[in-house]
Amino acid sequence: MTITMDVMAPLMFGGLVVFLLLGFPVAFSLSAVGLFFGFVSIELGFFTEAYLGNLPLRVFGILSNDLLLAIPFFTLMGAILERCGLAEDLLEGTGQLFGKIPGGLAYAVILVGAVLGAITGTVAASVIAMGMISLPIMMRYGYDMRIATGVIAASGTITQVIPPSLVLIVLGDQLGKSVGDMYAGAIGPSVLQVLLFILFIVGVSIFAPHKVPPLPDEALTQRGWQLWWKVIKGMVPSIVLIFLVLGTIFLGLATPTEAGAMGAVGAVGLAIANNRFSWSLLWQATQNTMRITAMVIFILIGATVFSLVFQGVDGAIWIEHMLSALPGGQAGFLIAVNIFIFFLAFFLDFFEIAFIIIPLLKPVAEKLGIDLVWFGVLLCVNMQTSFMHPPFGFALFYLRGIAPKEVRSRDIYWGAVPWVALQLILVAIVIFWPESVTYWIDKGTGVDPSTVRIEVPLPDLPEDDAPPVFK
Repeated sequence: MTITMDVMAPLMFGGLVVFLLLGFPVAFSLSAVGLFFGFVSIELGFFTEAYLGNLPLRVFGILSNDLLLAIPFFTLMGAILERCGLAEDLLEGTGQLFGKIPGGLAYAVILVGAVLGAITGTVAASVIAMGMISLPIMMRYGYDMRIATGVIAASGTITQVIPPSLVLIVLGDQLGKSVGDMYAGAIGPSVLQVLLFILFIVGVSIFAPHKVPPLPDEALTQRGWQLWWKVIKGMVPSIVLIFLVLGTIFLGLATPTEAGAMGAVGAVGLAIANNRFSWSLLWQATQNTMRITAMVIFILIGATVFSLVFQGVDGAIWIEHMLSALPGGQAGFLIAVNIFIFFLAFFLDFFEIAFIIIPLLKPVAEKLGIDLVWFGVLLCVNMQTSFMHPPFGFALFYLRGIAPKEVRSRDIYWGAVPWVALQLILVAIVIFWPESVTYWIDKGTGVDPSTVRIEVPLPDLPEDDAPPVFK
């Protein structure tokens, strides 16, 4: 049987799926499939050896990409803040502040999850901190177990959408858009996500108040200025750190890499201020940062090997023909892509999806006239569900790891279901209301620089001073 160019791209994609289902590491699966089909394509004459000579240049481009330096900086910042005691102060203060009303602890968890997301950017830090502090209190005062575990896990995943999210950095790099625009575009969906979560708790407190009871008076140990001071003491350093990271990016004072470096220094300062800093803490944080950064780089190198060969066998054309023929135009494409990524997230994490799938979807989105910042933020909102649904819902794993033994895994998993539904509602909102993303992006002047002509009139010169005329 003769193998033609038309079947090479589907064979490559199918081969990658088989490797992943067999459980091989993603980075090495990408490299192995790419190199194997690259050598086969050379033998079959689809491209020459010189084409693979582009590979070292692409790998060097990855390793010299300044934007990717933001990943270790933000990871280090989150790893330090995870252990510096800031989450404890925020949760204790806001929990006491809202404790008198039904669902008060749940409101506190949602708001603190949003603040922690804006200063750490890591799901693990938020879920672990809030689970260790809030879950025992919720259990003690009669919260429904599924509501309690669900709100903690879901509030931790908000960090994937709220800047300075690592997902947005990676998506900005893969889509060729500035991280500042990605962060600005994520403001609207972040606010909507928090409001959806709060509205859900409002509904529960109205129709099933016994599931989210208020704290009894004996549990409200702090009142008046003492309570407000505790809240302020937790919030003000957070706001300062948020401005240090996000404010400098939005104002154009710093690049994402520089803002990440300042955030890491600010996290060390907060740890020192809370008397939590130690060389052991710094060593553990740097180890965690090293592992995540190495994982990202290896996946990215594997993805570039795969994508180079995939492009060489006209894989981009195959994907384009397959997706651009979907009914419904832009909306049909976005719905189909988001359903595909939702199910793909059952098996792959967001780094793997971003490096493997996004480069294949970008050309089709551009051809359909879809704003790439809107597209990237939409996929980011979708990919946060990967932390909440089985079998690889990492937020659920983190919560299971720190939850008391009497908390059943079944309650953790069933508790996540309504929150996944709320996240999918947000996906639908962003699809059909693109202004929720694009409204926050700087549109510039709207003038195409290539059409600008600058004409400077010459002054009238005396006849003796006139410039010479060359013939």
